[in-house]
Amino acid sequence: MTTLTITTKGQITLKRDLLKHLGVGPGEKIEADKLPDGRIVVKAATPHGTISDFIGCLSKKGGPTLTIDEMNAIAAREWSKAK
Repeated sequence: MTTLTITTKGQITLKRDLLKHLGVGPGEKIEADKLPDGRIVVKAATPHGTISDFIGCLSKKGGPTLTIDEMNAIAAREWSKAK
């Protein structure tokens, strides 16, 4: 069992091995659920978006519509510049 220290601000820092166990890193979120018996369950937060939300962020009203071949050509051209 890992023992954590509470700061004067009422905060705790989860140790690296606990964060690794949760599968989270800097900038990611965790959730804590209070149980009636005084325990807390901590788990990695799961995103609440849908694939449609993600795809929607890629589209731009009035923007060009590209075919897969056009997108592949642009990607190949940009990759060749990076080398």
